[in-house]
Amino acid sequence: MQQVRLISTEKELKFALSGEIDAATSEDFYAQVAAAYEHDGKDVIFDCSDLTFIDSTTLGTFVKIFKRLKADGFKMALEHVRPNVKKLFDICALDTVMEIRP
Repeated sequence: MQQVRLISTEKELKFALSGEIDAATSEDFYAQVAAAYEHDGKDVIFDCSDLTFIDSTTLGTFVKIFKRLKADGFKMALEHVRPNVKKLFDICALDTVMEIRP
């Protein structure tokens, strides 16, 4: 079960992610983020404190979001990423492209 919740729209769009985001749910994840971004284009921050699992499809979704934001002149960052999730970003060297905050 995955959950994407918009928790702030002050300076940026901040989403709290929880549970698992995988091939079965990554399209819904993207749709929710894209809808909020289309309504209010700002930098996007993902709070990953409660995100327990992602797969390669989800990595691709993060890349898709990142590229869209970058093309529009906005930034994306992930915060509080658990070690098991961060490992996937490290393996794919996405940690060198995307901002991953402690």
